[in-house]
Amino acid sequence: MSQQGAALQNYNNELVKCIEDLCTKRDELQRQIMTEEEEKHKIENEVRQASERLSKINENLAKKITARTEFDRTISETEAAYMKILESSQTLLNVLKRESNSLRNKVDNDPHGLNA
Repeated sequence: MSQQGAALQNYNNELVKCIEDLCTKRDELQRQIMTEEEEKHKIENEVRQASERLSKINENLAKKITARTEFDRTISETEAAYMKILESSQTLLNVLKRESNSLRNKVDNDPHGLNA
């Protein structure tokens, strides 16, 4: 029986050692889980912050694009109006030259000597 007792003691010692090893591995795994959960929460927070920043940037971009479109429209309208002013100025200048020449011709051809 002492042999059986010794064998039983060995089995018991091995069983306790296996349980201790499993507990050590479980504790290590728990530590890794906690570390990864912390990292996961940190990354989720960073993603949330990045998403908020992206949303604000998209909002600002939309406003700026709208403003740029308004600038483009105003510039286009102003350039068109300016071209009309230039055309009108050219027409006015032509009319003024023609009238000036006509008046000059009348004065030059006046038999009463208004030029004298």
